[in-house]
Amino acid sequence: MICLQVEVPEEICEIDDELKAIYHSNDCVCIWIFKTREERNSFMDETAGMNKESREKHFSDHYTF
Repeated sequence: MICLQVEVPEEICEIDDELKAIYHSNDCVCIWIFKTREERNSFMDETAGMNKESREKHFSDHYTF
């Protein structure tokens, strides 16, 4: 396991982990928040293998509210 010490905003910590999808690269961490666990799981299945930019576009096209 690798742990990185960061300051995560409390409002992110309060959200159920099953509603979050997390992506990281060598210079950023992205956290997408969903209304339901099913939406989160669909997003993960639909974006498997995509890079950050493609995932961002997919999220904005299908999941923004």
